[in-house]
Amino acid sequence: MGHNLTFAFTSIGWQQIYNTTKFPSRASKNRKEIFPMAQEYRMPSHGLFTANQIREGERYELSNGHRIYCAPAGESHSRRNLSGGAVLDSDPNVEWAGVDAGFSPNPHTMRAPDVSVAPPPSKKKGWIPGVPPLAVEYADQGQDEAALETKIQEFLAAGTRYIWVVRLTGPHRVEVYTQNKPMRLLSTTDTLEAPGILRNPIPVRALFDRTEAHRVTLKNLLQREGYEDIDAIFQEGIEKGIEKGIEKGIEKGKIQGRIEGKAQGLIEGEARGKVAAKIEGILGILALRAIDVDGKTRERLCNCHDLARLDTWFAKAVVADRPEDIFE
Repeated sequence: MGHNLTFAFTSIGWQQIYNTTKFPSRASKNRKEIFPMAQEYRMPSHGLFTANQIREGERYELSNGHRIYCAPAGESHSRRNLSGGAVLDSDPNVEWAGVDAGFSPNPHTMRAPDVSVAPPPSKKKGWIPGVPPLAVEYADQGQDEAALETKIQEFLAAGTRYIWVVRLTGPHRVEVYTQNKPMRLLSTTDTLEAPGILRNPIPVRALFDRTEAHRVTLKNLLQREGYEDIDAIFQEGIEKGIEKGIEKGIEKGKIQGRIEGKAQGLIEGEARGKVAAKIEGILGILALRAIDVDGKTRERLCNCHDLARLDTWFAKAVVADRPEDIFE
């Protein structure tokens, strides 16, 4: 995969090529003599390239001075790469994550894992120095296993703590590589952990299944905002709604009668509070998922007082791609 080959000729070989070119009639006679004597393939221990010679956007990595061509990802690879990257990037402890980010631990090496988690790099131009603590590689059809093994060893030797190889062919599984330990093989019923890098365990299934990836990503985003899960944000909305409802109920009760007003205020306040909390919950979910809510959508939500309908919209908001999807 992209290795450079040095093609050298002996002085006798060059003379034979000259004779063949200069005197075409000799070509047939010399054809069998040229290549056995003239052709030598030689792979130097160190290639001629350095990391600063590879420009951003070029589809090359660098291993021991040799350029390695990296083909574009196919449908399955690219889709899993995107959702898996979102899962890692959203973890509450992650300050920086990248896709196809180039890391250069030395001048003759530059590697770009499919997904990487690392401390925030400096703003300097060029490749990121060192290697990421966590690197993820998606292995699909046509994977060059020897090249992948070399890449894994280079990362581990340079200091990467965890390498996850997500196998997209055959049974879904993840290979876990760490320094000085045997490779571990995990199935879709297992969970992945990276202590000191990620706060939350990741279900292996989330690296294959888009819906599971969205669920984990949403939970991570909620935790970044101080909520343990969806139930926590829903409960907070209910509590705030009830408090507002009670306040309004008591205020109204002062006019109609303290005792009757308090009782009526509690009943109405709780009902309105639940509706308001559900609406706040829907808007909160859409905001966390970076879905812009237009005025028409917001008005329709705020004008709905049917708690059962709001429950349905709340569930759809968790997986919606557009505001209008929650009403379908």
